Amino acid sequence: MSKRPQPSDFSERICPVDPAAPDSALIGRAAELIKAGGLVVFPTRALYGIGADIYQPDAVSRVFTVKRRTSDKPISVLIRSESQLNDLAAEIPDTARRLMDRFWPGLITLVFTAQPAVPSALTGNFGKIGIRMPAHPVAATLLAQLSHPITGTSANLSGQPGCAQISGLAAEIGKEMAMILDAGPLAGGAGSTVVDVTTAPLIVLREGTVSETDIRSCLKE
Repeated sequence: MSKRPQPSDFSERICPVDPAAPDSALIGRAAELIKAGGLVVFPTRALYGIGADIYQPDAVSRVFTVKRRTSDKPISVLIRSESQLNDLAAEIPDTARRLMDRFWPGLITLVFTAQPAVPSALTGNFGKIGIRMPAHPVAATLLAQLSHPITGTSANLSGQPGCAQISGLAAEIGKEMAMILDAGPLAGGAGSTVVDVTTAPLIVLREGTVSETDIRSCLKE
């Protein structure tokens, strides 16, 4: 029986990656680990996230366990292109399309009514799902090598600050990762703005990089 990794062991799984021009072979190995049910830490625009195949229940369950996150809190999802939206969102209102045209990739997470086939663990059993198309080259390259969307939740313990550099990654998280893609320090801060487009008018659930004023102005144009 193999020894369970100890907190100090996860440094062996840290793989430096060029944030602007990520090595495709390295990202390919990370993609294979996710396909096999593993969890991978990777950079998004502002914070590091934890990636798991959203259609592998055991992997998604481990994300909750690792983060010490309660099951009633939804987990956001990252997609490689708008073509994957139809598999996840039951309806894509015009307001959502206008916001995607302006702010994707990156910057905002849009909350849609989830398709019935979307795993309930991702929605917190509320029937809604947050979706974003990331702009960071490492995240975009990782998604390009996968057939399924992945989780995009931040790589931190629930209730703790987000992780903007790997030196600040909690040992409890690091030891459970199959790979950690280290692209150096990230911007940090509030992360993406979260907008619920299932209601009219829409609701800004969390103001991040994009202000609520910018959201409203976009829809008036």
